[in-house]
Amino acid sequence: MTLQEQNKLLYARAGFSISIADYRQPKPIKECVAGLFPHAAPGRLEMISAEEWAENSPKAMKELTDELTRKEKQKAFRERTKDLNQLWIQAMVEAQYPLLEKMSIFWHGHFATRTNNPYFDQLLLNDIRRNALGNFGDMLKSVSKSPGMLQFLNNQQNKKAHPNENFAREVMELFTLGRGHYTEQDIKEAARAFTGWAYDEYGMFVFRKGQHDDGEKQFLGKRGNWNGDDILNILLEQKQTALFISQKLYRYFVSDEKIDDKHVQQMARHFYESNYDIAALLKHIFTADWFYDDSVKGAKVKAPVELLVGYQRLLPIEFRNQNTVTYIQRVLGQHLFNPPNVAGWPGGKNWIDSSSLVIRMQLPQALFMSKELNLDLKPTEQEIAIMHNVNRNTSPGKNVRIGQAVADWNNHIAAWKEYRRAELPKAMAEYLLPVAVSDAQLKALLQFCDGDNEEDYIKSVSILLMGMPEYQLC
Repeated sequence: MTLQEQNKLLYARAGFSISIADYRQPKPIKECVAGLFPHAAPGRLEMISAEEWAENSPKAMKELTDELTRKEKQKAFRERTKDLNQLWIQAMVEAQYPLLEKMSIFWHGHFATRTNNPYFDQLLLNDIRRNALGNFGDMLKSVSKSPGMLQFLNNQQNKKAHPNENFAREVMELFTLGRGHYTEQDIKEAARAFTGWAYDEYGMFVFRKGQHDDGEKQFLGKRGNWNGDDILNILLEQKQTALFISQKLYRYFVSDEKIDDKHVQQMARHFYESNYDIAALLKHIFTADWFYDDSVKGAKVKAPVELLVGYQRLLPIEFRNQNTVTYIQRVLGQHLFNPPNVAGWPGGKNWIDSSSLVIRMQLPQALFMSKELNLDLKPTEQEIAIMHNVNRNTSPGKNVRIGQAVADWNNHIAAWKEYRRAELPKAMAEYLLPVAVSDAQLKALLQFCDGDNEEDYIKSVSILLMGMPEYQLC
């Protein structure tokens, strides 16, 4: 790869795309990598205040005697998740350090929860963002004590007399070791150690000593009077934990399908020896020669959120209907704060099927040329539950239209005006697409190009390129 191609690959994988300025003035890789990491802790994303949560908490709801009022308040509060979703998307679009948001998406899928509680979602998201580039052990402990995780995996009900094994099982299978590296007895013993971990009416972590099993436990070959923190520390002592996380990060940053075991083992060793320093591991990946092998180009499918944010970082968009942001996520299969299950989104080629590919290829015209596109939204589990609560027997989806967006083309047009019409498509393809396309492909594409003037021609070529299957890769 040329240095320009290396820069383009790095910024696409470590963020959402490369800016035209960085593309035209490539820098040494080490300098680029150093600039990916913020020098201060990220600001919190605040959409729901503690006071608003207090007004909508279970305790406050019990005090409402009018059932209709209670249901309306509960529904209105649940829908605040849309506001939090849009706030996070906007933070990604405006991010000075996109790697922070990219890693937050990764950890959001890794520590997947679905709570229908926007305040708990907000607390968990800020836990993740605070630790996304920090220490994995610190994040594991913080996330494990968050009300969203405790609620989603039923540890609120994990008590000495009646142990609940959900969290103990998933913390090993999905968050640390991976399946096959623990026994059913390890799950039972870990569940005993996590008894008493809960949250109070304010969503704050509490340790309820009276509900904790303080007997001796044997876990992963170690015997002692373990509590929940001890279990997490023992999991972090396992080199398998570093390997499991490294495998997932390799798929996230390098290749969806082709996994190089040698490189993953190098990553895992580096991660373990650094005491789970996430930033150090990412620097190892992004400065490795193998990361810039030609086979890495186009080896990943853009996740829906990456696609959506990438559009907006390229061309600022003003949505007349802010719900469009969540509609696109839902129809393409990555609705933030609503993972399909505790395992998160499978990613890779799972992002693409015949239906979603057609929508992806039509989105640029809908977003940038106000061409209407109908999206058939299946109801979420939350909507299904609401319908059932009001005694509806069916849960139909809904058809929504997008195309009511206004794009700011000024900077993009200015960046390409210097090119002659004959040179523009190839130059723009080299910038926008992760892999090379042939002259024949470009010629076939340009048969659909409109543009009586230079500005319209630039717009048309841009939209046609963003509608190509190759644009779905990174």
